[in-house]
Amino acid sequence: MFWLSTAQAQTSTNSGGGSGTGSGGSIEFSVGQVVYTTGTGSEGSVAQGVQHTYQIVTFGTSEIQHNLSLSVFPNPSTQHVTLQVSDFTGIELEYQLVDLQGKMLSQAPITLQQTAIDLNSFPAASYTLHVVNQENKKIQSFKIVKIN
Repeated sequence: MFWLSTAQAQTSTNSGGGSGTGSGGSIEFSVGQVVYTTGTGSEGSVAQGVQHTYQIVTFGTSEIQHNLSLSVFPNPSTQHVTLQVSDFTGIELEYQLVDLQGKMLSQAPITLQQTAIDLNSFPAASYTLHVVNQENKKIQSFKIVKIN
């Protein structure tokens, strides 16, 4: 009497991957995984191992104070973006450009309907542009993408 047993595991064809280590631990990753795990919490969800489409979004407070209409263009950009404030009545506003770690990169008062924000000294990456009022309360925030 013979007993033949085999074990099978999931396999996937990955287009790339690697590993990284740091003071907080280590991680191994692959690009092109076909199996993933989704974690959900009160602040949102994350899907580990999935290639997501890239999306440019505008986020901010649910109410825009002072009935302002704000826009940023061109986005993505290679050199600068323009912040446009419609119905600008001279109220005290300021922009704050921060990186994804929250480090303040530049800030300046907004004095005109269109304000050019220079991105030349920053590497290609995603940034957050906050528009705040005189009490430093966020009016609206934009995700800015700098490309080469």
